[in-house]
Amino acid sequence: MFKSHTFLILGDLLALALLTFIGFATHGETNLSFFPRMAATFFPVSVAWFLLAPWFGLFREEITSNPSQLWRPVLAALFAAPLGAVLRAFLLNTVVIPIFVLILGATSALGMVIWRALYHLVARPAADKSR
Repeated sequence: MFKSHTFLILGDLLALALLTFIGFATHGETNLSFFPRMAATFFPVSVAWFLLAPWFGLFREEITSNPSQLWRPVLAALFAAPLGAVLRAFLLNTVVIPIFVLILGATSALGMVIWRALYHLVARPAADKSR
């Protein structure tokens, strides 16, 4: 396993950024004028993710190295989505739209489990070589 979780944390951030971009792209909102709105979604969701992920053990080696634990990022994303949406609403001085929370949770869960599965595939051979 990697000695530090820097790669895992950067991957989480990249996955959240990619998910945010894809979300805006589905609405045809990808030019630079939408960057502030993307940031207003990305940062609150990232804060929510990194507040909750440790509670689900998502930075513990025994969890990240075990593919049977891939349910954990799904559950963490499903809990982080409402928190992120509330933080976003607070930041933008607006309301939380329930369908947004559902879609944010579902896409975040899918994206994070794909990223964490890829991480496991990359990290596992590195761990095997170090033994």
